[in-house]
Amino acid sequence: MKSNYIELFDTTLRDGTQGEGINLSIIDKLAIVQKLDEFGIDIIEGGWPGSNPRDEEFFQNVKKLNLKKSQICAFGSTARFPDKISSDVNLNALLKAETSTVSIFGKTWKFHAEKGLGLTEDENEELIFKSVQFLCEHGRRVIFDAEHFFDGFKDDEQFALRMIQAAEKGGADVIALCDTNGGSLPNEVWKAVSKAKSVIARPLGIHTHNDCELAVANSLTAIEAGTVHVQGTINGVGERCGNANLVSIIPNLILKMNLHTKNEVHINELTPLSNFVSEVMNLVPNTRAAYVGNSAFAHKGGIHVSAVMKDNKMYEHVEPNKVGNKQRVLVSDLSGQSNIKYKAKEFGVDLSADNELSKKLVTHIKSLEYDGYQFDGAEASFELFLRTETNEFSPFFKTLESKVHVTFDSQKQASDAEAVLKIEVNGEIEHTAANGDGPVNALDNALRKALIRFYPEISKIKLIDYKVRVLNEKHGTAAKVRVLIQSGDGIESWSTVGVSENIIEASWQALCDSINYKLFKIVKEKQVYAH
Repeated sequence: MKSNYIELFDTTLRDGTQGEGINLSIIDKLAIVQKLDEFGIDIIEGGWPGSNPRDEEFFQNVKKLNLKKSQICAFGSTARFPDKISSDVNLNALLKAETSTVSIFGKTWKFHAEKGLGLTEDENEELIFKSVQFLCEHGRRVIFDAEHFFDGFKDDEQFALRMIQAAEKGGADVIALCDTNGGSLPNEVWKAVSKAKSVIARPLGIHTHNDCELAVANSLTAIEAGTVHVQGTINGVGERCGNANLVSIIPNLILKMNLHTKNEVHINELTPLSNFVSEVMNLVPNTRAAYVGNSAFAHKGGIHVSAVMKDNKMYEHVEPNKVGNKQRVLVSDLSGQSNIKYKAKEFGVDLSADNELSKKLVTHIKSLEYDGYQFDGAEASFELFLRTETNEFSPFFKTLESKVHVTFDSQKQASDAEAVLKIEVNGEIEHTAANGDGPVNALDNALRKALIRFYPEISKIKLIDYKVRVLNEKHGTAAKVRVLIQSGDGIESWSTVGVSENIIEASWQALCDSINYKLFKIVKEKQVYAH
């Protein structure tokens, strides 16, 4: 491996799945493998074939994929006994997986070798040497994970170095130094890597955990100190506080450190990759994640927005599109005219020549936000507000009457809700009722039932998320609440907001905005096609 290239090793499917609440089926794992291959990851660690039937089945199925760039790697440990290497179940399971690359871990912390395995220093060294040698003799490329290397180095420097030298003598192709407990600081990583590099000729790698929120920093420090192989997971998932986040490491390597990866990665697909893995894992994406988060290039303060509109370098450290993300401008009580004009332009509304209207809109928005509205999390509601002020939008229906009846059977521990609704659409009155799991669901069902005859397109709208925030807790049950609703139609999603002392009323506002927004978009699309 060329020393001026960094090899990317992804362990999302193995170390990442040890994170709390993360479970992947074989189909899930295969789908992630294909995405990682398309992106350009060098090595994908698929799992531990000797530990469970699911991983064994994965290694059989992954052979059927036509991977273009990535190599699949099987993971395991050194043998249990130095005198039983060739018959060791774990090592033979690694060979049975039939991957060209394998990664095995061994103890490099004297405390672990003695307390965990009951081995002397000589026995532990022999175990590492013979295990690595056995796999190399069977034609495998071996990556040795020096488990707890940094803790071991701090505890007994000579022991830790002796163990990685044993792996090198055994023929290991890469020796990855592991901060298994995630407790090291960057200066400690630098010192230990530098020392390891002085006694090891083979390429060194780095594997860090995030227990001190330093996994990415420690990985980059190790690369600066001379490692050429970096391990991590997509979105930093993993045991305890997680692993080093490759989604942060990769753009830092390429865009900040001007280094090259072994495979050329499609860095402009970084954000879609991050979102895809979150979706498969059923995790809510971290909106504040560096580079790929929804807020990574979001601007709220009016002065910031004004500057970004002139040159985005003033408040953005990289071009958002380089990592597959996009610039966003938020509207809030911190907004100035720049925010409003930016958002208006984004929606296709030109306010550049009307400063008076811009000032009026800013004042109105600040008043609404003071009352509890939050438009930076409900852009669909803001667009409707803007288009109402510019006389481009009026509601597609008018609520004439609404009633909600909720009953609760204490014996059956069950509740029932019924909504009765009277609305007017194009001069026609529609009177309907519907049941639901709760009052909001009943209202939603009644509204859809009333509108479906007029607007059949709404059948595609689904409620994705529903959030309630109490705004002034000191007022108790009379406090105002803010309801944020996220809706989708299978193609796009949008968010709307409602505020009231009555949670049903706040929910109704957000529901109506959601339906109106989609209908407005449908009508506008038809007008475009008509022309």
